[in-house]
Amino acid sequence: MNSQDMMRLNDDLKTQFDELVEYCMQSGAINLDLYEEYDVKRGLRDANGKGVLTGLTEIADVVSYQVVEGIKMPTDGKLYYQGYDVQELVKSYSTRRYAYEEVTYLLLFGELPNRHQLESFIKVLGSLQELSGIFIRDVIMKAPSENIMNGLQRCVLTLYSYDEAPDDITVPNVLRQSLQLIGKLPLISVYSYHAYNHIHKGENLVIRTPDHSMSTAENILQILRPDGHYTELEAKVLDIALVLHAEHGGGNNSTFTNHVVTSSGTDTYSAVAASIASLKGPRHGGANLKVQQMFRDIKENVSDITNEDELRTYLEKILNKETFDHAGLIYGIGHAVYTESDPREVILKEYAEKLAIEKNLHDEFEFYDRVERIAKEVIKEHRHLFKPLCANVDFYSGFVYSMLDIPEALFTPIFAISRISGWSAHRLEELVNKGKIIRPAYKYVGVHRPFSDLDERA
Repeated sequence: MNSQDMMRLNDDLKTQFDELVEYCMQSGAINLDLYEEYDVKRGLRDANGKGVLTGLTEIADVVSYQVVEGIKMPTDGKLYYQGYDVQELVKSYSTRRYAYEEVTYLLLFGELPNRHQLESFIKVLGSLQELSGIFIRDVIMKAPSENIMNGLQRCVLTLYSYDEAPDDITVPNVLRQSLQLIGKLPLISVYSYHAYNHIHKGENLVIRTPDHSMSTAENILQILRPDGHYTELEAKVLDIALVLHAEHGGGNNSTFTNHVVTSSGTDTYSAVAASIASLKGPRHGGANLKVQQMFRDIKENVSDITNEDELRTYLEKILNKETFDHAGLIYGIGHAVYTESDPREVILKEYAEKLAIEKNLHDEFEFYDRVERIAKEVIKEHRHLFKPLCANVDFYSGFVYSMLDIPEALFTPIFAISRISGWSAHRLEELVNKGKIIRPAYKYVGVHRPFSDLDERA
């Protein structure tokens, strides 16, 4: 119920609604001790935070430890796409243009393309990229959402109506639909942003068409910016960010959502919309926004951000729930899997520094680096941790997007633009292997009761 709906309620109805809220809170509360009694893996994770094994995949491998003489030892994190170390892939792309497109091919088809295959693939993506003027006018321009992720969901679901075979879930048709979504999501995201600003903020509306000779990263920048201009380093950094966010195994929330929904036999558009809904959450794709908000808060409340003692004191207040959002979290620090390091953060931090130098923002980069170092120390002391703790990819991604003049409204959509490659690969893997419908069990802990007639109830 939004504020306008609440204003329409008279005092009596509002009291009744408040009672319903209270009933809902009471009805939904479960004794948390029962989770331990029945050995329920909350969040599908065990007591040590490790994910419960729910499936098999060849698409990506997330590695955070090595086994030495039968003992698990934390190690620098590794991320593999179809068996290839992402850090090695990124290093090989340092002088090449179509990194994200090549990685998308790898994720979908399991092998790195040769030159001819890559060129053909890029041409196919380009041919499926554009949106019709009718779709832009009737879907994107009408009732645009302030939160672009909701606009993305609406547009993806509406593409169902423009598809001649939307419910055909054979592999050839789903591959076609997947390639169309990979090509169209950047346009839908940026056009949705422009539409909202035009209709609700009175800004000029400029809709640029994509250039098929450009990479995905280049096209995002040229259709986003009023003058269409960008530097080579800007495009390269965004391209690498897309590569790093393209896939992260089958267990992350939005990809697992895609597996679950796909297993029911539903259409591609519904499956992708469900993944977008998952990614929108601040515990998942929206985390980099929380990092940006946290850094603004630190600047507002620390008089000298170069003073490490002042920073440490304020970070301790954040952990003690005394300030910022009172959640007791230093966002961007720590990861559910990685311990020694998040390979994506290591790579992105390197490119963030390069971009900061070009933008004359190296002092800002040093501020992030300083907070990262102190925050890890403070958290380990506060929580009495003996295991390693690392920054995750969200710590620097928002900073990178800000330096690229990408508005915060597009931070999470950029994540979706990238991750659609991984979602598509996992959806196809689920369909190829004809898995069962995913249906984990929930233990009923309520009480069975006899029915009573309406007039007999208290």
